[in-house]
Amino acid sequence: MSQAKQAPEAAPQEVLYEVSDHIATITLNAPERMNTISGVMLNQLTERLLEADRDPEVRCVILTGAGRAFCAGLDLRPQASGNLSIGQSGGVTSTTLDLNHTPPTVLHAMETPTVCAVNGGAAGYGMDTALGCDIRLMAKSAKFAAAFCKRGLLPESGGTWILPRLLGWSKAAELIFTGRTLSAEESVAWGLASEVVADADLMPRARALAAEIAGNAPLAVRAAKRMMRMGLNEPFPEHVHHVYLQLLPLMRTEDLKEGMTAYIEKREPKFKGR
Repeated sequence: MSQAKQAPEAAPQEVLYEVSDHIATITLNAPERMNTISGVMLNQLTERLLEADRDPEVRCVILTGAGRAFCAGLDLRPQASGNLSIGQSGGVTSTTLDLNHTPPTVLHAMETPTVCAVNGGAAGYGMDTALGCDIRLMAKSAKFAAAFCKRGLLPESGGTWILPRLLGWSKAAELIFTGRTLSAEESVAWGLASEVVADADLMPRARALAAEIAGNAPLAVRAAKRMMRMGLNEPFPEHVHHVYLQLLPLMRTEDLKEGMTAYIEKREPKFKGR
């Protein structure tokens, strides 16, 4: 008699996803291990970010963590035991990893604005992931820990590209080479975050900011982000030309007409994303 095959066990929900009022909230959901990145979380986070960016109803994304940490970096337990395979036993390091399908690359390519609500410690990969978002708000108890070189690593998920652009070469070198930990207030002073808020006010403040962004013309916001990203790597004359090419289709949108009409009528515009 043949035995019935058991259905494969479903992967745990290590990333939560919710959409409300044009805002997608993505939450790292492994508080028992301080939201360290496992293979499961890595894949789920990538998929949720892509889902949000493809959804025309989503106009802003909030990324945060459950519990007392945002993300304490990679889950190094499988690596310490010699298991280096992505998706197996939670491992996240592999010579065959598709780097075009990982959160840092997806965050960089996303056209939807992203707000990181850093609710607690963000170390290593967690710090780089937060830095990959467009705007960072920090709870008063949150910290950034650039501990890569203290662990025998380097910023492997975007930090070596992002930090020199945010801080300039000297300050980026100081932070990376020393592996220093910055408080929320220091992070704002260094230019790594926009503001510090009380822990209890972090998500309400993030939602208010996301709502303010989502209230604007979504096609214009996405185009502005697209041009900001392109402008990081092109000469000014080329950039002005590319901005003009982005402006032409915006001039033909219903949202432009609504924005102008609302201004004249002294009311809040109601944008439809078309």
